[in-house]
Amino acid sequence: MPVNLSAPVAEHLLPVAGVCLGIAEAGIKTASRKDLLVIKLDEAATVAGVFTTNRFCAAPVTVAKQHLASGKNIRALVVNTGNANAGTGEQGMNAAHTTCTELAKLLGCEPEQVLPYSTGVIMETLPVEKIIAGMPQAIANLKEDNWFDASQAILTTDIIAKAVSRQVQIYGKTVTVTGMSKGSGMIHPNMATMLGYIATDAAIATPLLQEMVSEVANLSFNCITVDGDTSTNDALMLIASAKSGVVINAQNRAALQTVITEVATSLAQAIVRDGEGATKFITIQIEGGKDAAECKKIGYAIAHSPLVKTAFFASDPNLGRILAAIGYAGITDLDVETLKLYLDDVLVAENGGRAASYQEDDGQRVMQQSDITIRVVLNRGTVNATLWTCDFSYDYVKINASYRS
Repeated sequence: MPVNLSAPVAEHLLPVAGVCLGIAEAGIKTASRKDLLVIKLDEAATVAGVFTTNRFCAAPVTVAKQHLASGKNIRALVVNTGNANAGTGEQGMNAAHTTCTELAKLLGCEPEQVLPYSTGVIMETLPVEKIIAGMPQAIANLKEDNWFDASQAILTTDIIAKAVSRQVQIYGKTVTVTGMSKGSGMIHPNMATMLGYIATDAAIATPLLQEMVSEVANLSFNCITVDGDTSTNDALMLIASAKSGVVINAQNRAALQTVITEVATSLAQAIVRDGEGATKFITIQIEGGKDAAECKKIGYAIAHSPLVKTAFFASDPNLGRILAAIGYAGITDLDVETLKLYLDDVLVAENGGRAASYQEDDGQRVMQQSDITIRVVLNRGTVNATLWTCDFSYDYVKINASYRS
């Protein structure tokens, strides 16, 4: 079960004016399951996003980036689960283009005004005819207060949906931010998560919106990892519908940027808490580094170590594994004599070895918790970084061994 994570409550998810969501059961992989989502946008909306850095990126990623680059006003997004349409060559590109063309016909816009997204099994032919057949049902279901069902329609191996809303007062007006994401495995984004969509009713010009989504990703989805695998289909999209009447610019963006980051961080952490087979949620704080790059390098070395992750699953304070990961992170001038390692409130290591005050019972106490913080104080500078990861359990292997069945 997810680690200290509850499913979203439909009544707590606030509609964003100018953003309508509709779902359908298209039978893409499994019958009688929500697996197709259409998001229709008001004409005044702007859209920006960040995508996977995986060179074997999926066809819909390529097409979405092309359509965004065209400069045309985006009117719709279409998302399917059950098939990633990745590693599918020319056939996959044709399927992504066909998806956009057919939805554009139904909505009365141009194909370049539609962005496609897919998630699921890689290197299998996309059943585009099922997606096309499900589009009318999704369009008939379009409504602004449909975030709860939409968050369920984008899931793959996730146990529960992930969605959250926030509001902020700007110039005396209420601005709403609602977002949803999916992801559970193949999570080490290098940009975002597998799929994430955040919308606000503020008005934001596209260049600033792109800057904001990039910054948001770096503080949230770029700080998580489940298994160190970067997906072929990652995308994080930020939508601004302009319906609230509040215009955001470079000078007044701070308050809204903070709220969007809070939403993104909540969604990113939810992905880790719902990580495949996860039983522990682990926060890794790297403090006192020379720069952010070295802090993240050390943090990810710890977060990606199978030995560290399995020790946490077993609640075994075999904490020398953390020191080993710090040591091989690639910081060639690291002075191990000056750093300190903490497990929650317990000082574990200093002066190059076990702290004199450390008792294994203290380590065992912390390891029994479901939420744990690893804190590494480098004492080499003033920069800090925080990452989030989970443990590796038997169920992670079971889930991924039977993923296609």
